[in-house]
Amino acid sequence: MNRAAAPIACMLTCALLAACSGPPIERRDGSSSARSFSLKELAKRDIDSVVEIQQQALVATLRTLTLKLYRRNPAEWRKSGFASADAATEALFTPLLDWPQSRDKDLDWRASLRDAWREDYTGDRVHALMQGLLVMQMAAFGHRTEFYALSEIDAQKLYNAARNTEAIAWKLANARRPGGEPLLLSNGIDAGGTPNLSFEREFGKLIGIGDALARVVEDKDNRAIRFGVVNVASMMFLPI
Repeated sequence: MNRAAAPIACMLTCALLAACSGPPIERRDGSSSARSFSLKELAKRDIDSVVEIQQQALVATLRTLTLKLYRRNPAEWRKSGFASADAATEALFTPLLDWPQSRDKDLDWRASLRDAWREDYTGDRVHALMQGLLVMQMAAFGHRTEFYALSEIDAQKLYNAARNTEAIAWKLANARRPGGEPLLLSNGIDAGGTPNLSFEREFGKLIGIGDALARVVEDKDNRAIRFGVVNVASMMFLPI
């Protein structure tokens, strides 16, 4: 291909890719699933795009859970000195803007998750819990936010993160203070006496995304996942 034809071929490739894409999904909240195209997309396989989309969905669910927990437990964001639940939530997820360079990724997520349930813990329990979950989930993706043909993804880590998340969901629903009240308020009964299980639904999304993605990667790599369970009582998590 001569030098004059190369730019034309590149433009044609981009035009074809844009033409082949379907219309974006318009959600009830007015948001769109449309993703802008860049030449980096040419280095991605289908599996890479699937991983990125699922990771974004997982982070969005973590953000929803964080905001809901802060709204149910306003004393926690006040411990951290924030003006609102929204401000506390935004601060927790700001490091994702440059996650590979963030110091947060080196956090001991196991210790952070255990801190949230310690009776003598005086810090922000929601922050400890959700930061631990965020770092654990990002570790399962190798702390990457973009994936390409040579990116390695470990199905076992995705599976283990889903099992650890199950254990945390159970702990959130059952952890109590000595007087019997929950350490953190989550599911409850609304004013009309109807059970509010919205937290269970959000945790179900996290677990479902992790399990589905682990199966996809397992099939791609032809490497079997080793099944395991978490010791909930001692909070001994599966490794990531």
